[in-house]
Amino acid sequence: MGWALGWAGVVLLTQLSPAQAQEGPSAEAAASKMEQARLADTDTLLALTSEGAVLYGQDNVKLSGYQYCSQAVALAESGEFRQSVRAASKALHLANTTNDPNLRAMANRDLAIVYSYSGQLEKAEQFAREALKSEARDPKLVVGPAQKVIGDVRTRRGDYEGAILSYDEALANSSPRYAPLVQASLVNALIESGTPTNTQRARELFGTLPQPKDAPLAAQLDRTRARLLLAENKPAEARDLYRALAARQVGADSGYYQLWAWDGVARSEVALGQKQAAAEAVGRALEGVDKVRAKFRSEEFKMGLFSDLQSVFERGVSIYSDAGDSARAFEVSEHSRSRALLDAVRGRAKLSEQASATVDLATLQRTLAPDERVVQFHSLPDRLMVWVVSPAGIESKTIPVKREELTELVETFRNTIVRGRRTAITNADKLGAALLGPLNLQAGQRLVIVPHGPLHYLPFQALRLNGRYVIETHPVAVAPSISIAVQLAQRTPRVNATLTAFGNPRIEDKYDLPGAESEVKQLAQYFPSNSVYMGAAATKTQFRDVAARSPLMHVAAHAEADEVDPLYSRILLANEGGKQNFLEAHEILEMPMQGTALVTLSACESGLGRIAQGDEVLGFTRSFLSAGSSSLIASLWPVSDDATAVLMSTLYGELAKGRDLQKAMQAGQLAVLKDPKMSHPFFWAPFNLIGNWRLTVGS
Repeated sequence: MGWALGWAGVVLLTQLSPAQAQEGPSAEAAASKMEQARLADTDTLLALTSEGAVLYGQDNVKLSGYQYCSQAVALAESGEFRQSVRAASKALHLANTTNDPNLRAMANRDLAIVYSYSGQLEKAEQFAREALKSEARDPKLVVGPAQKVIGDVRTRRGDYEGAILSYDEALANSSPRYAPLVQASLVNALIESGTPTNTQRARELFGTLPQPKDAPLAAQLDRTRARLLLAENKPAEARDLYRALAARQVGADSGYYQLWAWDGVARSEVALGQKQAAAEAVGRALEGVDKVRAKFRSEEFKMGLFSDLQSVFERGVSIYSDAGDSARAFEVSEHSRSRALLDAVRGRAKLSEQASATVDLATLQRTLAPDERVVQFHSLPDRLMVWVVSPAGIESKTIPVKREELTELVETFRNTIVRGRRTAITNADKLGAALLGPLNLQAGQRLVIVPHGPLHYLPFQALRLNGRYVIETHPVAVAPSISIAVQLAQRTPRVNATLTAFGNPRIEDKYDLPGAESEVKQLAQYFPSNSVYMGAAATKTQFRDVAARSPLMHVAAHAEADEVDPLYSRILLANEGGKQNFLEAHEILEMPMQGTALVTLSACESGLGRIAQGDEVLGFTRSFLSAGSSSLIASLWPVSDDATAVLMSTLYGELAKGRDLQKAMQAGQLAVLKDPKMSHPFFWAPFNLIGNWRLTVGS
């Protein structure tokens, strides 16, 4: 009971007034400077129009604006989100050049659709409203789809009443061909709202929907029919319909729809109070996950079904946890991460078997040293699950915080750090007590944190327990998946002391990083065997050339996370042939980096990216680890040159002495923390060690 009150206290993090948020002068000033220096948002209307002009100029074959719109739609529906944005940007450029309001409306419509598909809800709504501002020749080709996007955005935010209004507006302005899709979305929003009146309206509207000729759309409609039965409190009828769906053949993707059918059976059994039957059904669903092809399915979005495979894993974690089966719940959580990687890549890059394999609990426990603890989180809609795995056992805890609340708490805490606020310390005490306090961790234990959802943005080393920062009492590492971390630790326990470093790549004046040059020169002194590429020499071509034979790779350069498509996150390397030539994450995936044990991205926010539901931040983390690197050091916010110089110098100095990577990272962070001018977490806590925490360097 006392701990529950402690959690209530942490919720106060979101209620701090400006007067309470006292500022630490030096930290606040440095943070402000870093914030101003951040690269501009690449996805504003103005930026996309400018990018469209550049891309259009580079096209050998010039298409018409409307052809680029068609291209954008096709790319979005195949899951190539960044390429879709680029095609729509070219249409936007041509619309402005020719002053064509109709083309402008359609280009903005297509941008709204692709941002909706990619989960960027604010931008989806922004571009939908931009589309509505322009006069279209046939309003039904713009107004209906734009209003539907706004409805989709509201649905995914849980604003069902607002979504219903938007869908009604879309329905009144849709072509006969498009109207059934809007109706299906409206039915699903009415069901999700949960009110008897809306459920009744959903039943009436559902009866008017035509049966689609397309088998996948027909299967989606029957999923909605079963969901409606559950909303009408008819779980037995819903279960029977879901079982019938599980037996249906839907062409090449039958396994996908059968998986969802078994998930529906599990939901129905939960509603009937049949826990064992629910566990068996969700087990059947999870058995089918690995047989299903990873691809983006636009038909679900068209019909207002915004679930993805991760919700099946969530159901499994929830059901097994409620049944007291901690080990099975943990393994389902771990399985969800490998599947999320497969879904993110979707056949667009080759993955090693190791990248998507999982290690079972017993194997994990056998590999852990006595002083090592795995702390794995899984954020469910209504609570946060956490497991602590030791060589001797597994313990599970339930933290009563909803995912939405957790997201807000993490964001608030990060903001107090990034803005240099003194309240960051108070907040660190509260969050540390809430998230780690109940876990009975002993000082000195090595922690391998496996975050989930919003926790990927949380610097665990900056939480506080019993009046001290976690990093003061525990070496800390992060892993996107403990299966991957264990495999990496076993594969590369020790590597040669050879450093390859890239510093301050020459692009243009605004990207210059003068501190990066001195940083790289200093680090090279620790490793007599080194290769250093500075300025104009720090190119993508050079990176490709050395990637396969560089045990330690340090990159002091800007990096940009792509929230629309993590595989297009990029490191800004030097111009080649007078043109920008950035290194994108999907290119890293295809590089042979099995010989690289450590990649350090000493750059702004290199550790960020889009959070895949059920998995980690996708982008550089998964790209480097999946390409074969065993460890990655990346930052969570813009970094201070002075602090980074101390941290990196200490880290590499300790590595050169033979200390393991996790202890070396701890030493680097403590070296900054002990400087009174840099004791605020803004300075010492931005970098995360990800992957093989046991790595050592030397002969």
